[in-house]
Amino acid sequence: MNWTSHEFIWLDWVIIVVGILAVAWAVWRSIEKHNRSMQGANSQDYLFGKGEPWYIIGAAIFAANIGSEHLVGLAGTGAKSGVGMAHWEMQGWMILILGWLFVPFYQLMNNKLGKIITMPDFLKNRYTPATGSWLSIITLVAYVLTKVSVTAFTGGIFMESLLGLPFWYGAIGLIVLTGLFTIFGGMKGVMTLSAIQTPILIFGSFLVLFLGLSALGHGNFAEGWSAMIDYAHTLNKGKDGIAYGTNHMFHFETGDPMYDDYPGFWVFIGATIIGFWYWATDQHIVQRVLGQSKGEANDIVMKRARRGTIAAGYFKILPVFMFLIPGMIAAALAARPDSGFTLENPDTAFGSMVKFVLPAGVKGIVTIGFISALVASLAAFFNSCATLYTEDFYKPMFKGKTEARYVLVGRIATVVVVILGIIWIPVMMSLGSLYSYLQGIQSLLAPAMVAVFVLGIFSKRITPKAGELGLIVGFFIGMARLLTNIFTNTGKNVMTGGFWESTHWFWHTNWLIFEIWLLVFIMLFMVVVSFFTPKPTARQIDAITFTGDYKTEIWKSWNKWDVIASLGVVLLCSLFYIYFW
Repeated sequence: MNWTSHEFIWLDWVIIVVGILAVAWAVWRSIEKHNRSMQGANSQDYLFGKGEPWYIIGAAIFAANIGSEHLVGLAGTGAKSGVGMAHWEMQGWMILILGWLFVPFYQLMNNKLGKIITMPDFLKNRYTPATGSWLSIITLVAYVLTKVSVTAFTGGIFMESLLGLPFWYGAIGLIVLTGLFTIFGGMKGVMTLSAIQTPILIFGSFLVLFLGLSALGHGNFAEGWSAMIDYAHTLNKGKDGIAYGTNHMFHFETGDPMYDDYPGFWVFIGATIIGFWYWATDQHIVQRVLGQSKGEANDIVMKRARRGTIAAGYFKILPVFMFLIPGMIAAALAARPDSGFTLENPDTAFGSMVKFVLPAGVKGIVTIGFISALVASLAAFFNSCATLYTEDFYKPMFKGKTEARYVLVGRIATVVVVILGIIWIPVMMSLGSLYSYLQGIQSLLAPAMVAVFVLGIFSKRITPKAGELGLIVGFFIGMARLLTNIFTNTGKNVMTGGFWESTHWFWHTNWLIFEIWLLVFIMLFMVVVSFFTPKPTARQIDAITFTGDYKTEIWKSWNKWDVIASLGVVLLCSLFYIYFW
């Protein structure tokens, strides 16, 4: 048997089949045990799960974030552009905002207003019912544009590069497998699969990292790291012939070819806006910490959920080392003729590295973790789609239906979103590299949601109508920019004609700078509208804004170890920025 084969052998395939069956059995056992303890089906239990330990919550948040866009897009971006995209990954500190501010906020809102189980519920209570409905619509649109389509597309690429499956077989197969898993597993299945695949995924990815460095350094990890950094120094040559390098996160010089993608310090601000929306207010992530009460006191529930977010903060530091840097290693290996490693397409970097550096048998074990990660991530999207449509549209219109009906409607909504996501794939393929496309779309959706959440919580003067109009106007401006991106190749084409010349500033402005100014505009717009529309009620202000009561309750729910652990996340993120400045 050739243990060092650079391809899958029969042992790997046997391990993959047996491993998938074993994972399916473990998830089924967990779901059956959970269903017996709950004494029957319940739509909210199906959608949310209840009372998970903090480490399971942390693993679920991490797993919900890790998808095929990381296995393909992030590794591919690392191979092509180095560490520039790490701004969007080095955000463990941002998850702390969810745990320290929003988790207690959502929990205490439940006590004052009743069950708050979706983000639109928050906006309905702070602003108007229409605001919540618009958030549901925007979120579902976001899932079509950035979640389902990207995950299916990149999943197909990953399956093709790793297992040799034809692209559409891998993409459609992943969707079907995940659909079946979501239908029968619900949130409990997602949580259980997350707990199983997270350690395998981390172990396998770091094995690729270290063995890749070893191969690059002729058996020495340190030499491999130096060789990777040295090669990155030689890349990214400008018109002046200077190599600006891809080994740093900030690109301040306009002659740097990567300046347009990562313009100076603007990139940090833009990434933070997207991160705030994603980690603190997006249903896909927040759903992992909602509904965690088992009838305990507020401080116990908040403590468990917060510690889950702190654990997720540490986990979030890992993807740069799990995917982006292996992509950089792949590029350096491919540039060395004696390595025997080839890389024709940067998006196949990670799958190619798995086949090249891992020994036989280990390839199969690690692949199980990767497939589980893809399914868990996509299943989390499916589950969030079902939750949003069922809780925010169907239940209010059709009250008193059976729990089985609500679950069925959620599943049908998910199927519709999946179909729309697949239809969008050809358009997505025309809008640049995968990871840049993903962040570009999010930069158009995030400002409106960040504005309404931040001003809604921290300002008592923002009126209900201002929140509603701010969300709607911000969304339509973002969609208008998306349309111009489609026609202008994201501003790269030379467009002539009266319309294009008169709107040049709108479609040609750098995407990150556009995002920042869009956020500023929406906030100012909401302030102005608030001068001319009725004030929020006393109930809205007391229950939704950040008052002294919240500060008191939050103070009760933490101890020094929570603070120390949180500071550890911030320190690690800071050290990464210092090293790759």
